[in-house]
Amino acid sequence: MSELDLIIVGGGPGGLTSALYGARSGLSTLVLEEKTTGGCLSEIPLVENYPGFSEGISGLDLAGRMTEQAKKAGAEIHEIESVESVVTDGQLFTVKTDKASYSCRALILATGTVRRPLGVKGEEQLRGHGVSYCALCDGPFFKGKRVAVAGGGNSAASSALYLTGMASEVYLIHRRSELRAEEAMIRPVRDKGVRFLLNSEITEIKGEGKLRSIVVRNKESGQYSEIAVDGLFIEFGEIPNNKLAQGLGVKLDNEGFVLVDDRQRTSVPGVSAAGDVTHHSVKQISTAVGQGAVAATEAFVSVKRPYW
Repeated sequence: MSELDLIIVGGGPGGLTSALYGARSGLSTLVLEEKTTGGCLSEIPLVENYPGFSEGISGLDLAGRMTEQAKKAGAEIHEIESVESVVTDGQLFTVKTDKASYSCRALILATGTVRRPLGVKGEEQLRGHGVSYCALCDGPFFKGKRVAVAGGGNSAASSALYLTGMASEVYLIHRRSELRAEEAMIRPVRDKGVRFLLNSEITEIKGEGKLRSIVVRNKESGQYSEIAVDGLFIEFGEIPNNKLAQGLGVKLDNEGFVLVDDRQRTSVPGVSAAGDVTHHSVKQISTAVGQGAVAATEAFVSVKRPYW
């Protein structure tokens, strides 16, 4: 069984940045990614809000650059290797994957989240072609166009408000009679002329190659209507990939996200976390990168135990 200083579970922006900083600090560093590096970043057609790329860059290209930089620094990266369990004896962590077992003195969880889908016909086929799960990321692609937001919480209201600054028309569709968002969030959305469709649910997403329309059912009348839109932003929340954290006894918030302090430390000594799996509210590439750098720095302290 290989023994390392640092193992990072997850190869998204947070995990890759942790790998870069860990390797550069002299830690023997391994990244374990169940799919390919990049995570959700690789699914973004064009990233325009990451510093240093004024003309934008594809998510896949940015992920590739992050991966190569981490490797160049000396990190070892294993793709298509799924972590099955992590246990600790208080000194070392034993990480078992579907291919091998490893041990390490510090562990970073960068396992990310999965978007909570609508689960309707056409959603998967048009993902990235009009169907989005991040208004902040993709909203600028819909300047002067008609868009809809599905959801009723603060995130949905915030997305709808943000989109009014660029879209020609914004619908906010929620399956209940009242939004779950705070009134302080709802008021400015109303003031900006967002069209509310309450007691309504999307039953189908239509389009060939790109989104053309959505089918909406009014739950009170039972009537169906088809609304032409260019973009649909699904704000049903995220599901944290917290299985490993739970297995280690890491404290989570009420929604299952990993609780960390300002140094990215979890409640379990030697375990840090970075990126979307943490409880921080701003789920962006830049925040994941920042958290990854801090988590790796904390891992160095944990492993080397300096006297300053």
